[in-house]
Amino acid sequence: MTDSQPQMQNWNAFVEQWNEQFLDALEGNMEAQAGFVESWAETVERTTEDEEMADGVEGYARAYDAWMDASTQMVERMNDVVEGEDVDLEEFRDVWLNTANEAFKEVMSTTAFARMTGETVGDVLEAQQEADEAAETTLRTLGFATESDVVEVGDRLVELERRQHAVERKLDRVLEAIEE
Repeated sequence: MTDSQPQMQNWNAFVEQWNEQFLDALEGNMEAQAGFVESWAETVERTTEDEEMADGVEGYARAYDAWMDASTQMVERMNDVVEGEDVDLEEFRDVWLNTANEAFKEVMSTTAFARMTGETVGDVLEAQQEADEAAETTLRTLGFATESDVVEVGDRLVELERRQHAVERKLDRVLEAIEE
């Protein structure tokens, strides 16, 4: 029974350390998410610059016009159906799909959208890097090989193979010289 008591203490210490690492990683993740939301909010606030704001409003206005044109087309085609004309249901679907594509294009082509998207992507990449670092720290603490460990081993193997080939070439030259 005394042999199992030290093992249990080691296990408890291990689990406690793992729990601390998990909580640290979780806290880091929450901080990264909070930073992302804060950065996104600041970006949205900064888009109030005159030219950018005007471009954004114009893009949304063009998208609104596209939806209004689609609505008009739909009403006209529904009237055709009421008057007895044979209208294919796919035509209704196509009007909405084409309009959605056009409206999204109008909004996404604005400088305001491009700026917000660019900053959002940057924030997401930064949060991803922080999450990767936290995961690597946790894995290293638990005694698992991390991606950087595997890459390092691979690099060392490639270097060993390169050196081995160089030694083999030199040995072949020495053997050739001896045989002559």
